[in-house]
Formats: sequence, structure tokens, C-alpha cells
Amino acid sequence: MREKVQRLEESLRESAPLLIAYSGGVDSAYLLAVAHRTLGSRMLGVIADSPSLPRQALEHALALAKEIGASVEVVKTQEMEDERYVSNPLNRCYFCKAELFANMDRLAKERNFSTIAYGENADDANHFRPGLKAAGEFAVRAPLKEAGLTKVEIRTLSRELGLPTADAPAQPCLSSRIPHGTPVTTGALRMVEQGEEYVRSLGFRVFRVRHIVEEGGRYRAKLQIAPEEMEKLPSMREALEGGLQAVGYGTTEIDPKGYRTPA
Repeated sequence: MREKVQRLEESLRESAPLLIAYSGGVDSAYLLAVAHRTLGSRMLGVIADSPSLPRQALEHALALAKEIGASVEVVKTQEMEDERYVSNPLNRCYFCKAELFANMDRLAKERNFSTIAYGENADDANHFRPGLKAAGEFAVRAPLKEAGLTKVEIRTLSRELGLPTADAPAQPCLSSRIPHGTPVTTGALRMVEQGEEYVRSLGFRVFRVRHIVEEGGRYRAKLQIAPEEMEKLPSMREALEGGLQAVGYGTTEIDPKGYRTPA
């Protein structure tokens, strides 16, 4: 693992000055921290801000970057104006990443950054990641993957650096809560965000509020709670249903299988 970190640092030096796509998640936070330690002012983090990013996630990401000491800028992305994204196909993530990388490409040219990088790790090739195609089209590098760092290793190394993301659950964008084929709208994203904020306020840590549109335009929340937290459900079921109804869901379905994070 130490050799991998050395390879990562060497790769970052070769890529400087460097733009990093930063979300505040496990991978990009570790990449940002190592890049800052290795390159100092010769790197800049870029956060894509759109309705699919929860406000709380944006605040946490900015606070973490400040704690690390790394410079970060927020870029407003416009994927919600792209019908290909809004129609929510299986490769929806491609259009989101392409929009982000196009913005970063313009920024790199304007400010003379040599390279764009993002937080793909060595495990990601085993999963369906439409964003990989966009990364290839914009020649975006993946230093973590190039160094051979896996998710488990990144969490371990993040823990050593004292990063709060070391044990943080995955938090993909809000659009991922909407089934493919159901259009992504700002209203739906707002409902999911408010619903998940409420569920989190009750003390749940790992969960998803799935946004289901039923016949007649009614909305149903499919709530998935991590199995290890489901013992709290019986005493909180009424509160959960009431809170989700308050944000616009007519009914709430609690998935008996719970939520399991992807391998």
C-alpha cells in the first residue's frame, strides 16, 4: 500500500498543475488531501453544483476542503437543461460527467492547468460506470486507479490522515434515487433531498428514499434502511411516514429487504 501511495504522489507531480473533480466523497476527498500535500498551490479542486447535489453535502464538502487547506471552487453545471440527462436513461451519469468535464476543460485552458483528474479507484472497473466514457473523451486521469488503490485501501489511508470521510457511507447524487425511465425534475430532487434530511434527523445513517411516480401522478417513497439499522423501524414507522408525507409523498413503502451498499 505504501508503494501505491508513492506511485500516486509521483503521478500527481507529473500531472501538475492539476484540476481535481471533488465531491467530498471518500475517493475525491482522499485525492484532494494527497494532492494538496504533494502539490500545494499547484492544484485546485472543482465541485459541480446542481439540483442533484444536496445542500448539506455541498456544505460538508466545502468545510472539509477548508479543513484540508485545499483550494476549491464551485462550478454551476447545467445537466438539468440536457434532455438526455433529464429523461433518465441507464447511462444518465455519462451526461452529468460530460457536463462537469466540459466545464473543467474550459477552466483548465483558461488558467493553464495541465491535467484534469477525478476520483475513480481501482475497484470501479468492476462496476457499471457510464462516467468512465466521459472521462476518456476529455482525457481525464484517474490517479487513484493508476496507483492501484482500492476502496478499502483508500478508507484505511483516509483514516490515517484523519479524514472524516474514512468511514462515511457512499452518497451518490439525488438523481440516483429516481428509477431509470422516470424523468429527473427539480421537484422530484427537492422531495428526495427533504425526505432524506428528515430520515437522517431521526438518527438513521445508511438509507435511501426512492422516488416512485404512480398512476395519476401520485408519489410514493420507497424507503430502504441498512439492515443493521432496521431494528429502529418499528418505533419510528409512524414518524417516518408522517415526515415523508409532509414533503409530498402520499404513501411510504418500507422495503423489508433493507438497503445494502454496492460491493
